Amino acid sequence: MSQKTYIHKKRFSLESGLSLPQLEIAYHTYGTLNADKSNVIWVCHALTANSEVFDWWSGLFGENDLFNPNEHFIVCANNLGSCYGTTGPFSINPDTKQRWYSYFPHITIRDIANGLQLLKQHLGIEKIHTLIGGSQGGQIAQEWALQNKSVTDNLILIATNAQHSPWGIAFNESQRLAIKADRTYFSNSDNGGEKGLQAARSIALLSYRNYDTYKETQTDIKPQVGNHAAASYQRYQGEKLVKRFNAYSYVRLSEAMDSHDVIRDRCFSVESALNEINADTLVIGVTTDVLFPIEEQKLLAKCIKRSVYKEIESLYGHDGFLIETKQLTKHITEFFETNNKQIKQLTTLNK
Repeated sequence: MSQKTYIHKKRFSLESGLSLPQLEIAYHTYGTLNADKSNVIWVCHALTANSEVFDWWSGLFGENDLFNPNEHFIVCANNLGSCYGTTGPFSINPDTKQRWYSYFPHITIRDIANGLQLLKQHLGIEKIHTLIGGSQGGQIAQEWALQNKSVTDNLILIATNAQHSPWGIAFNESQRLAIKADRTYFSNSDNGGEKGLQAARSIALLSYRNYDTYKETQTDIKPQVGNHAAASYQRYQGEKLVKRFNAYSYVRLSEAMDSHDVIRDRCFSVESALNEINADTLVIGVTTDVLFPIEEQKLLAKCIKRSVYKEIESLYGHDGFLIETKQLTKHITEFFETNNKQIKQLTTLNK
C-alpha cells in the first residue's frame, strides 16, 4: 500500500504553548472499512518506526497474520516529529521556508495523540475497534484513550508504562548527550549529528536487549584481541540507523517519551488517572525487559478498570515486543475470545 498524507492547514497547538503553522501526517491504511465502520485496527508505533506496520511488525500484521487486510481496516500513522513524512525537524517551516532542524519545537506524547485524533476525524472513523501500541507507541495509545474516552473499544498496551521512569529518562538523556557531543548537530544541516546518532543508537541497544541477549548472539567464536563481535554489532546498528533516521528527530522524539506522565495536569495518582480509561484493555509485559520492566505493565493492569495482564518470554528483552509475534498472537486471540464470551453472556442475561 502506498503512503498517504493528510494536511491540516490550520495552526496546530502544542502542549508547550507554541504551535506549528500547519501539520502534515503521513499514514498507511490496509484493507477496507466495512459498512458499519467496526473493523478498525489502529497502530501507534515506537520511537524510530514508520507507518508501514506490515514491514516492521510482520507476524502480527500481514496478509496471513492475526491483523490482516481481509478482515480489518488497519491504520498506522507516522508520529509527529519523525522523518517519514509527518511534520518534523526535516520539514520546511512555512514561515521561514527553511528546514526546522534543531529549531523544531519540543513535543509531547499528548501532542502526538492530538495529531492522531485529527487524522481519525479526517478518515471519518467514529470509533476504533482496537488501538494497539508497544513502547512509545503504547504511551501514545494510552494518552489517546485518556484524552478521548470513547476513542476505542479495545486497548492493547505492550512493554510500556504510565509514567516514563527516571531510568528510561536517564537512558534517553545519555543518548542526547552523545548526539550533542557531535558538534555538527549544531550546524543545522541534513547530516548534522550523524556520528552522535550512531553513538546514541549504541547506547539505546543496551536498553533494548540485555546481558543474556549479547551472551547468546554476540559472543566471539574464538578468543581474540580486538574486533569483537559485540563491538562490531554496536557499530553496525549505529550506522544502520544513521542511514534511515536523523539526529534532530531522535532528540525530539526521545524528549517526547520523557514527557509521558498520565498524572500531569490531570490528577494526583496513577491509579485515579488510569481509572478513566474505558476500553477493555490487554496489557502485555516482556519478562526480560530492562527498559520497561514488567512492574510497569503490572501497574497499568492493576489501575485500568477492565484490564487483563499477560507476559511473554523472550531472549531479546524490550525488543521482544517486535519479535515474539506468536506469543503476542496467542495472548491477543485469547483476549478477544474471552471478551466475546462475556458479551454473549451479557446479551443472554439481558434477554
